[in-house]
Amino acid sequence: MYHWITDKVFLNAMKSRCSDIVNQLVQAINQEGVMEVRQHLVGSGAKNLITQNADEPVDLDFNLEILDSGEYGINDCRGIKNYVQKKFDEILKRVGWDNCQDSTSALSTDRYSFKKGNRTPFSIDLCIITVGSDGAWYRLIHEKTGIVQFDRYYWNEAPKSKGLTDRVEWLKDNDCWIEVRDTYLNKKNMYLRRGDRNHPSFNVYVEAVNEVFY
Repeated sequence: MYHWITDKVFLNAMKSRCSDIVNQLVQAINQEGVMEVRQHLVGSGAKNLITQNADEPVDLDFNLEILDSGEYGINDCRGIKNYVQKKFDEILKRVGWDNCQDSTSALSTDRYSFKKGNRTPFSIDLCIITVGSDGAWYRLIHEKTGIVQFDRYYWNEAPKSKGLTDRVEWLKDNDCWIEVRDTYLNKKNMYLRRGDRNHPSFNVYVEAVNEVFY
């Protein structure tokens, strides 16, 4: 079952290491000027939502938000995904990590562990998102067909995500974030018990925020 990570030394070191890598990616993309992006941990802010399933490896879920798609255009999903993957691999090589893997909804690194202290393996899952003019959140999806040229790339709206940023800020300002954390953890475990792998952390986060807000 999922639980909050209680080893604060490990948690802070892991967050620092992974955030530094993703920040390097953001800087590399923004400095190149092809597009403009920013990053944040899923549930980032005053309280992060980082869980672990029993003693299994930890996956840190980052959102890479496209603020300006620049040269590619927001509808060139294939171009955006391929460009971000290329730049991510460059940063990973710089820090001594292997190339990332391109899954349906994220770019995932291999798992690594610290040589001293808590040696729990951890990895980065980087989800590319954008916030539409309607205020809804969209994830970039790579639907694989087995034949590369026929693969589909598209933006998929997270259900009931319109106005999510405003709801998050309201919940934090009104001391409701502990309830969001509890709801998030309960939902993660509910889907785990069901064997439901169609609810990534991004969607669970949206569900938890909406459930507490409404």
